[in-house]
Amino acid sequence: MSDCIFCKIINRELPSTIVYEDDQVLAFRDINPAAPIHVLVIPKRHCANILDPATVEAGLPAALFKAVAQVAAKEGLEERGFRTVVNYGRDAGEAVPHLHLHVIGGRALGWPPG
Repeated sequence: MSDCIFCKIINRELPSTIVYEDDQVLAFRDINPAAPIHVLVIPKRHCANILDPATVEAGLPAALFKAVAQVAAKEGLEERGFRTVVNYGRDAGEAVPHLHLHVIGGRALGWPPG
C-alpha cells in the first residue's frame, strides 16, 4: 500500500531503528514510546488490522508471536515482564491502519491501561 507509513518503513523509504527482522515480520522502535522500551512488530505484508482476513494466512500469527518473543529476549524483558497490545479502531487509539503489535516494557505498567 503506497501511502501506508509502515509499508514505507518496510520498504526502507522512511527511517526506523530495527530491532528484529525475518522474512514475514519487521520490529522497530516506536517514535513516540509509552515506556522505556516500546517496539512495534508488524507483518511485512500489508494487513489493515487484526480483523483483516489476511492476518490469519500463511502462519502470520505464529511469525508475529515469534517476533514478540525475540524482541522480549533481545530487550531483556523476560525477567520482569512486558505488555503486548493490539489496538483496533479509533476508540482503541489505532493510529496507523497496518496491523501492529506493541511490545511495551522497561518499567512497571499499571492496570487497567489509561
